[in-house]
Amino acid sequence: MRRREFVSLLGGALAAWPLTAHGQQRDWVRQIGLLSPFSENDPETKARLAAFKERLEQLGWTDGRNIKIEYRFSDGNVERTRAVAAELVALTPDVIVAYANPAVSALKPLTNTIPIVFTQVSDPVGSGFVTDLAHPGGNITGFHSFEPAIGGKCLEVLKEIAPSVRRAAVVHDPRIAANVSFFRAGESASSSLGVTVISAGVTNAADIEREITAFAQEPNGGLVVAPAPSTFDRRDLIIALAEQWRLPAIYSYRFNVKSGGLVSYGFEGLEQFQQAATYVDRILRGGKPDALPLQLPSKYQLVVNLKAAKAIGLSIPTDFILRADEVIE
Repeated sequence: MRRREFVSLLGGALAAWPLTAHGQQRDWVRQIGLLSPFSENDPETKARLAAFKERLEQLGWTDGRNIKIEYRFSDGNVERTRAVAAELVALTPDVIVAYANPAVSALKPLTNTIPIVFTQVSDPVGSGFVTDLAHPGGNITGFHSFEPAIGGKCLEVLKEIAPSVRRAAVVHDPRIAANVSFFRAGESASSSLGVTVISAGVTNAADIEREITAFAQEPNGGLVVAPAPSTFDRRDLIIALAEQWRLPAIYSYRFNVKSGGLVSYGFEGLEQFQQAATYVDRILRGGKPDALPLQLPSKYQLVVNLKAAKAIGLSIPTDFILRADEVIE
């Protein structure tokens, strides 16, 4: 081979090398979809997503370097949730993280091949997402938040903190099967507690204001607030109405109590997002979702706000305060 031909060939190879290397680097970037039915501007949602990304980085995955996270939010709109779920599936990511029941409901009919890791999902077996907690089967697994029976436990806690309660409205989203089961569990527990349970189905702010205001027109009432996007994103409205109408209310998350709610019985959501990151890591490294068992929260916490109690004229029993995991004053 003549020298001129050799130099020309070498130059062409060197020119092509950066493109090849770039292509290999691009192929290495793994894609993660994340579907949330909540508002992307909600501070609690932001905190959960930050915890998820932080844990991924600890496991060696950095957004913009070797992974790309595609976020989709729907602000509690069911049609929007379905639309953005379809957008994510069309991208064929390596794995999709589904935040809460509506996200899984939207994704499940669209794919049985893309791995889905859910977090903060209630009653996944009863909702038809998986077949078994230990052996989920199919392409879906994740982190289970509340069994339906928690609805009865919340009513019990409400009655303990406010013994005068004779009527309880379960504020829930009737479109979510797990919320309906939560309400039914409250109904089942009501007779032994001497409480009449009333359904307060809500999907938006107008529903919340109408249902709680109407319920408050009779005495000795209290609220049990089920975990749902419609109650999560509008928690400040619910807390304000409970105070306005002097209604003892129990919530599913600690942040409700930090925001001025009376009492909560639930788990730490940030921890579940960190755990979800570990399942995403295992799937990106070759693990299969049907080999990853569903996991329940390791601990439920009882949190009470004494300032909120004072605002509605409620005196909390001393033994209840002593038993609480956290007391906010």
